[in-house]
Amino acid sequence: AGGTYDIYARLLIRYYGDHIPGNPRFLPKNMPGAGGLIAARYLFVGAPKDGLTMGTIGRGLPYERVLGGNEQFDFDPLKFVWLGSMNKESSVALAWHTSKVKTAKDLFTYELVTASTSADSDATIIPNALNGVIGTKFKIVTGYGGLNEAALALDRGEAEGLGYWGWVAVKLNKPNWIAEKKVNLLFQTALTPHPELPDVPLATSLAHNDEEREALELLLSRDVLGRPFVAPPDTPADRVKALTDGFMATLKDPALLAEAQKTNIEINPVSGEEVVALLTRVLNYPTNVVERTKKAMGR
Repeated sequence: AGGTYDIYARLLIRYYGDHIPGNPRFLPKNMPGAGGLIAARYLFVGAPKDGLTMGTIGRGLPYERVLGGNEQFDFDPLKFVWLGSMNKESSVALAWHTSKVKTAKDLFTYELVTASTSADSDATIIPNALNGVIGTKFKIVTGYGGLNEAALALDRGEAEGLGYWGWVAVKLNKPNWIAEKKVNLLFQTALTPHPELPDVPLATSLAHNDEEREALELLLSRDVLGRPFVAPPDTPADRVKALTDGFMATLKDPALLAEAQKTNIEINPVSGEEVVALLTRVLNYPTNVVERTKKAMGR
């Protein structure tokens, strides 16, 4: 509760019912744990398949299917009913202003101690993979209850940075970090620059050759999924149509957009069809790129 996924979900359900036949009410339920895996497994296996349950899951979880490393993610992500995503995300790596690491290039020289939640979290997976792929020097400390708590570790001096945190989350949860120049933004993970970050380099620009660049593109394309929402497999077709049509209509609702703008939440929708197309490409990535990426991640 209180994290960026939660903020997006609660914004959505305040308006979603207005765009579904019968105008249903939504009851939110937080299900934290294992980097979102507990919620994903519930939606895949345990939730009723009647169109009355849907949820948001970690955008990196489907990638575990191709990159391995999490034996508990043993189900096919393409069998989910993908409603779409509320936003194409752009995440950043950042370092506390007192750290020796001031720029992305410094990551190849100095160690940066970063806070994270669990081994299954993108905030662990991405910087660890960057270490293996391009040779950065992230040292990741896990065990924090959530990324908001991990961010507090920087304020308390327990850690020097964060290896992967959504730009929206930074703006929502720690706007003073930017205004007071408490952190240096090292790189952004999206495959195209965020309009608010024209001077922050892309992570892919740190690659030394095409092979490294391809591996980074495989890892970081998850940001397109941003804030994804799914319904359980085998949900009846008429309910799927109501949910998917309503999802995209909700993200065009002037009232939702006004609230999002007021609270500094980005809305840049991705349709369910686009998500499925992306995941289909990811799950069929060339074997040599996948194997290099897995090796770099120690998998």
